Amino acid sequence: MIIALIGLLIISLIIVIKSADVFVDSIVEIGGVLGISQIILGVTASAIGTSLPEFGSAMIATLTGSVDLGVGTVIGSNIWNIAGILGISATVAGVISTNKEGLTRDWLMMLGTGLILLFFMLFGDINWPAAVVMIIAYCFYLWILIKAQQKYRHENHQDEENPEERLKENYKIEVDIEEKPDKESKNKVNKKTIAYVLVGLAGLIVGCRLLVYSADELGTIFAIPEMIMGLFILSIGTSIPELVVTLTSAMKGLHDLSIGTVLGSNTFNILIGIGIPALFLSVPVERLSLNFDAPVMILVTVLLMLLIKQGNMKLKRVGGIILLLTYIFYALFRLFILA
Repeated sequence: MIIALIGLLIISLIIVIKSADVFVDSIVEIGGVLGISQIILGVTASAIGTSLPEFGSAMIATLTGSVDLGVGTVIGSNIWNIAGILGISATVAGVISTNKEGLTRDWLMMLGTGLILLFFMLFGDINWPAAVVMIIAYCFYLWILIKAQQKYRHENHQDEENPEERLKENYKIEVDIEEKPDKESKNKVNKKTIAYVLVGLAGLIVGCRLLVYSADELGTIFAIPEMIMGLFILSIGTSIPELVVTLTSAMKGLHDLSIGTVLGSNTFNILIGIGIPALFLSVPVERLSLNFDAPVMILVTVLLMLLIKQGNMKLKRVGGIILLLTYIFYALFRLFILA
């Protein structure tokens, strides 16, 4: 039985890695055709797509009464996303750069989201009034992103209408006529690319569910407590799509997509991953989670920005190592001192 579960764990990991590669390549291609910036792609489509396993896990856990598993999965996943995933990605890729405007917007939203969760946790159970606030906050965030994308497209449109480009067009009428069909085709999203996005996303979800199932079964066999399962095993298991997408993006030089996936994923995990389940059932808050896990989540969020600022808008290898060491220290302290 244990050997079969380990085999399933390895197979599901391969499915997730391949699916994430297909998903990233396809979503970047679609974004290029539609004129969507990398960081906005990261905090919306990529972040939501890779966060579906966490959302599904939290929803299922809450509806089946395993609420510690649901809350633990979300908080643990967010800590792992920053300290673990960005730490590994920066360490392997050497550097992850980003732009100041997008980073500030999405980091502030991620920090604010964490503080909102911590605030509601102070009052005990997270119930439907808190859920409504969280969902409204996420809708507000989407509105901000839409405005940012409109600005991005407007600026790109102005660049395309550069007078020098117009002058060149006057001398290349025949060339332009021949190239016009290509330009028109570039404005259309290839159906095959859309199919690849769906296949990649399906692979991420199915592969991750198999991964979580095998990890959950192994955890049960070795008698691991539910909250610890959520904070570490399930949080890391359900975050493997983010890890692969973020690392793949960083290795391919798609740094804004890499950072954006983590920032957007953390925001989605809390506001939707906890907000939607809390509409149906009150989500109880464990004392240790309030006093230690949630503050650590806020701490690593602040640490991330400090490291990026110190690296001149780049998360360098040294910063990645610091984040990784922070996660290792947190995990060891939580498992062996506070557990």
